[in-house]
Amino acid sequence: MGRPRSTSVTLTDVARAAGVSLATASKALNARAEVAPETRRRVLEAAKDMSFRPNALARGLVSGRTHTVGLLIDELAERFAFPVLLGAENALGDEENSVLLCDARGDAIRRRHHIQTLLARRVDGLIVLGSDNDVRPSLTKDIPVPVVYVYGESDNADDVSVLADDHGGARLAAEHLVALGRRRIGTITGPLSYRAARERVAALHEVLREADLPLDCAEPMYGEWSQQWGRQATHALLARHPAIDAIFCGNDQIAAGAAETLRDLGRDVPGDVAVVGYDNWEEFAAECRVPLTTVDLNLAQLGATAVRLLLEAFEGRPTSGVVHQPGRLVIRQSTGVAHTQTRPS
Repeated sequence: MGRPRSTSVTLTDVARAAGVSLATASKALNARAEVAPETRRRVLEAAKDMSFRPNALARGLVSGRTHTVGLLIDELAERFAFPVLLGAENALGDEENSVLLCDARGDAIRRRHHIQTLLARRVDGLIVLGSDNDVRPSLTKDIPVPVVYVYGESDNADDVSVLADDHGGARLAAEHLVALGRRRIGTITGPLSYRAARERVAALHEVLREADLPLDCAEPMYGEWSQQWGRQATHALLARHPAIDAIFCGNDQIAAGAAETLRDLGRDVPGDVAVVGYDNWEEFAAECRVPLTTVDLNLAQLGATAVRLLLEAFEGRPTSGVVHQPGRLVIRQSTGVAHTQTRPS
């Protein structure tokens, strides 16, 4: 019969019940390799029977860790931040880690201050969340604990960065349009300065070349990440290519503007022109008058992957380079019947 939790079972109690030393019990509970399997089994069974649960301070004294992770973000108000943070927080919570969140608000001085503060709190590691997927200066040389960059690539190849797979996601969308029989596909996207915009266009062109389809309609129209740009660019695109039968848009705001303009001009979506967005921003994608087919960035999994890589670094198995997190294609009425596809990882 298990001992009631209220009696404050200690590690010494567990060691005594399992017939091992205090050090061996600690090693068994912390999954240290030098403990024999049978010994570990006895310790774990004793801990379970006695409802033993080590507190964070005790675990820290044994492992040298505080079980606290710092999350340093460039801009908390950025729409992409919250899903990534929630994914990271859930994954850290599953491993019984606490989270300290700091918002640099795009300011280098504030960022340095937050790093110093987090290190003073003895965090075990940091997750640095960027505001876009462009390359950013590495902070690792100033941080003596493991660091994982997410939704923003470090310029140091020795660091590990977790990015949304914009190329793979755009291929999913383009392949979907081609499979539907669309042959004159235009593209409207955000600023040329954004790496995501360029990568998505490059993937579209790649698919069109593989399908031996013309690229003249797909000459990218770079502009803003806005509905207004989507409306304006759609007018211009139709003036240049009136026979267009599909539009691949760099985000859902642009796609919503494009779908609205097509409707105003008497073009049926998707009958005359199919429209695909990007990001799966529910406010624009699902709530559009013609719900939008779009690419979901899988942002929560992006955060969870960053946590996994950080935990592996804690265990002495650090990773370097870029890890691309696959997205999924969410098919709605703007191209056809709703279902989802996920690009293999």
